[in-house]
Amino acid sequence: MSRVRTAVLISGRGSNLKALISACAKPQFSAELVLVISNQADAAGLRHARAAGIPARIIPHTEFNNRESFDAALNAALGDADVELVCLAGFMRILSEGFVLKWQGRMINIHPSLLPSFKGARVHERAIESGVRISGCTVHFVTPEMDSGPPIAQAAVPVHAGDTPETLAARVLEAEHRLYPLALRMIAEGRVRLENGRAVFSGYECADDVLISPRE
Repeated sequence: MSRVRTAVLISGRGSNLKALISACAKPQFSAELVLVISNQADAAGLRHARAAGIPARIIPHTEFNNRESFDAALNAALGDADVELVCLAGFMRILSEGFVLKWQGRMINIHPSLLPSFKGARVHERAIESGVRISGCTVHFVTPEMDSGPPIAQAAVPVHAGDTPETLAARVLEAEHRLYPLALRMIAEGRVRLENGRAVFSGYECADDVLISPRE
């Protein structure tokens, strides 16, 4: 079976990277992790890559004069590894439009909200302040406008009355670790693609269960 050569870009702890490593370690999984890149030399996620025997590269953004030159270095590293698909997992850099367009349809990201709600930062704090009863996470195609690409998969979690941003973040993160491998597998198997600005699906089933919060 030919597996899709996949890279993961990180900046920090790499918990979603760890979930992707576990999924890709299964012999029948349709994607193969061939490269991890971090813009931070002290990113804890690099340890996960090295422990799994996945090549890891550090490309510090501070060594480049502008965003475009940094992105050119990223692109060169991806090309050297014959990468076909890119996963952003806590990669804390805004990518240039040229880079995004080059990888459009082949680059995905995970965001800790049910997009299009709560784009950007302070997601869990803003969700609690707004009074929503359900939050969650979204895996989406990356497009030039931040957190605005077509959703591929979403997972919902309840917002509890006593939640803090930290407790809600922990609950959403558990869902992220289940959702990201699912979305990666769907793309690698050719069951979802970006077409005319939308995610087009084939050969999949939607979940039938409903999350209602709060329960009676």
